[in-house]
Amino acid sequence: MATDHQIAASAQKQALIIYDQENFQGRCHELTGPCKDLQEAGVQRVGSIMVQTGPWVGYEHANCKGEQFVFEKGEYPRWDSWTSSRCSDCLASFRPLKVDSQEHKIVLYESPGFAGKKMEIVDDDVPSFHAHGYREKVCSVRVQSGTWVGYQYPGYRGYQYLFEKGEYKECSEFGAQLPQVQSVRRIRDMQRHQRGTFHMSN
Repeated sequence: MATDHQIAASAQKQALIIYDQENFQGRCHELTGPCKDLQEAGVQRVGSIMVQTGPWVGYEHANCKGEQFVFEKGEYPRWDSWTSSRCSDCLASFRPLKVDSQEHKIVLYESPGFAGKKMEIVDDDVPSFHAHGYREKVCSVRVQSGTWVGYQYPGYRGYQYLFEKGEYKECSEFGAQLPQVQSVRRIRDMQRHQRGTFHMSN
């Protein structure tokens, strides 16, 4: 039977605080729901972020467009703490992410339309596809359960690509200009998961 503390925690809204200066200084603004345009909400600049309950995804442009940045519970004192892409230091919109599955399963395909060599990952994080022999492009993706974030380079670096449950028939559908994904991890909202498996097949 759930305790009162567990019930209160499950009912808690997702919340993050945006500061207009680095290291949690300056004016602050709290979000507890989607914000399609930070400037309309009175936020001119994002210098640092504190995620009280998560996860969230932030976007380079308004209306949840452009480069994506995933924020889990924790502190982000400056721009380089939430991205290594070195392409944009702008954040213009946010939305909370729904994490409603204890299980995680994703299948990545080398060709559009779920064709060609594939890599299936179940309940695991993979910091380098190359280390496990997968050197192909990632042109399409099927997320069967859970929420994932893919990265352009090994070691969870470069552009971030959010993979929510569903199908992505080509790389443009998950926000990539090039079919380059070389590491992936689960978004777990600080929950504990047992280690899983991944394998490749032709």
